[in-house]
Amino acid sequence: MGVAIAPSDPACEAERTGPGPAHWLRVARETADDLATDAVAREQAGKTPFDEVSRLREAGLPTLLAPAASAGGGADWPTACAVVREIAAADGAIAQLLGCHYFLSWSAHFFTDPSRAADIEARSAAEQWCWGGGLASQDPPLTLTWTGGGHVLDGRQSYTTGVLVADRLAVRAVRADTGEPFAVVVDPAGPGVRIDGDVDTFGQRLAAGASVEFDAVPVAADDVLGPLPTDEDILSPVAALAAPVGRLLSVQLRLGMAEGVLAEAREYSRAGHVPSHPAGPASAPQDPLVLTTYGELTVLTRSASALADQALTAVHGGLARGEDLTYDEYADIAVLVAMAEAAACRAARESTAHALDVVGARSASSRLGFDRFWRNARTHTLYEPVTRQLRDVGDYFLNGTHPPFVLPV
Repeated sequence: MGVAIAPSDPACEAERTGPGPAHWLRVARETADDLATDAVAREQAGKTPFDEVSRLREAGLPTLLAPAASAGGGADWPTACAVVREIAAADGAIAQLLGCHYFLSWSAHFFTDPSRAADIEARSAAEQWCWGGGLASQDPPLTLTWTGGGHVLDGRQSYTTGVLVADRLAVRAVRADTGEPFAVVVDPAGPGVRIDGDVDTFGQRLAAGASVEFDAVPVAADDVLGPLPTDEDILSPVAALAAPVGRLLSVQLRLGMAEGVLAEAREYSRAGHVPSHPAGPASAPQDPLVLTTYGELTVLTRSASALADQALTAVHGGLARGEDLTYDEYADIAVLVAMAEAAACRAARESTAHALDVVGARSASSRLGFDRFWRNARTHTLYEPVTRQLRDVGDYFLNGTHPPFVLPV
């Protein structure tokens, strides 16, 4: 169905020195085609995705957002979103891994000073770091304690995307003395970090998720990025954009899954494999039920895509405004992203479920692997339920209430 890239601000366009969106979209499509060739076998094997991360690195995708001067791709957020969506159409788990990496590797720009953020970004690009972790609130939280000689991190994070392949983790921790939440960077290979590969989800198996134990892990002062307050009076509007940016990546992931399953089901149907005529000739089916289902799913997915494009344009504009962004403008952006997230959730669930109906009983074949789209979409939407987004949209529409600052899981 194609991915629309939001137009860039002219000033941002002048600052970018990378190859440009068209180049990265072509690279993403080539990478997605490569991942699609063995997607079923890889998903069923469920191995830690070291090979897949190598494929991404060879394509230059992990360093996409870093400036070209720092050996990065020099691209912007609309381009990163388009890349995640293309990859998701072939492999939702790898797209989640990549989207999480983009968000966490760039998170220093939201939560610490520009010079520190630039240093982290430059080193990450130079050393080809893969980022994992998560900054969402969790219970019980990780704790950050001052010992006199520095900070130590303790606790357990029950699910951490990308940790099995990560070179750096970005996690949320609360100060033991004040309860204030902070974003913290951790080297997973450092002392006191223990990774438990105990996560056994039925979908998103290749997202390299696992539980992590932190036992008195030393944390340098430079690795405490900054606070993660939820109070609108403390958090600046531009820092609050971290939440819509992260959720926008989730939107692209869901849309990519929806578009990917529809594309595969369409090719299967065009080959003459339809439920009512399993042995029919290889020609386009004319079964009214099949045609109607494809029509409904196409309308649903295209509608969600249009809303996602509006949200992407709004987020990109908010980032371009920087410190001039107001709280009311932030609220407008956050609600638009919540709307897009709700629409993308429905598109992903409906498309991945009803595509099995149009394929028919053959969709139960593990050889074809159609079930992986449903399992991946369902797993992702379970971790990010849409109920909260709908409530925030309704509260904003009815009462004008600004949505809370809630980072994605």
